[in-house]
Amino acid sequence: MSLEPAQPHKRRPRYSGTHPRKFAEKYKELNPEKYPETIQKLLAAGKTPAGMHWPIMVEEILRVLAPKAGEVAVDCTVGYGGHAVEILKAIQPGGKVIALDRDPLELQKTEKRLRVDWNESQLIVRRSNFAGVAGVLGELGIPSVDLVLADLGVSSMQLDDPARGFSYKREGPLDLRLDPTRGQTAAQVLESMPESELAEALRDLSDEPRALEIAATICGARPIRTTSELTRALRGVARKDDEQTIRRAFQALRILVNDELGSLDNLLRVLPSCLKGGGRVAFLTFHSGEDRRVKRHFQEGQRSGIYTETSDEPIRATEAERHANSRASSAKLRWAVRA
Repeated sequence: MSLEPAQPHKRRPRYSGTHPRKFAEKYKELNPEKYPETIQKLLAAGKTPAGMHWPIMVEEILRVLAPKAGEVAVDCTVGYGGHAVEILKAIQPGGKVIALDRDPLELQKTEKRLRVDWNESQLIVRRSNFAGVAGVLGELGIPSVDLVLADLGVSSMQLDDPARGFSYKREGPLDLRLDPTRGQTAAQVLESMPESELAEALRDLSDEPRALEIAATICGARPIRTTSELTRALRGVARKDDEQTIRRAFQALRILVNDELGSLDNLLRVLPSCLKGGGRVAFLTFHSGEDRRVKRHFQEGQRSGIYTETSDEPIRATEAERHANSRASSAKLRWAVRA
């Protein structure tokens, strides 16, 4: 008979009304394995449960990558795992996906969920920025792969969790780090960033037409430590398009804090050496700066003989998908085939 004292029962947080509104209160949605009926009801109603993510342009990605049995693929940003699972299905028997992500919080959850169906010989999971893909392949003793997918968007799990600070619609710390264990938060970056540099970031990273005015407003409101404080400062200068202005400011800060364009440049630099001859690569971008870099890399690579085929124009999500998932509206898909 155990002499250990009984642990007191911990009640779940109570919420007002008949349905939970705050992210932390949605305990059923955040535990899909335990409450599958709740998840199915939400999905049937066309809603995305908290903590889940709809993969974007799955059919289009499978069409351009054309995965075959026995091939090896890299998913540079595995996220919730939606794209990776579809690729895994297509490359069996004998295929393998190497799944990368820099977010340790979401990567742990994704691996636990995917391990139910996919073993270590089929799915290799590594915590890594996609800029380090060549290093991961070297560590695994894999010189090159057949397929590479890079979905450069932020996942719904990150956007929905107020503790991550990605969304202007939710109160939380102004963090915005994809890897919350490394680097400075957005609040820390804003604390010391010169106004001229902030204006340049807003212009270059989010195409903000009134970058100078927005930068002056932000700097005048410092210190800014929460998403709500930044949103309130921006609403005073945003005018009629306040939602778009605020969204662009958050986007620019996220790209800046995580050095996303620098990471993309590094990935593009090593990409040809990671692909086998005839290998296929697809990029899903959500920002003009990302798309320009990918487009230029593919065009220059085709002229120099690195790629035999590239997409002439970006592929966009269908009207039906954009209607069902607004986050697909800005997505652009480009692809290339290694010589």
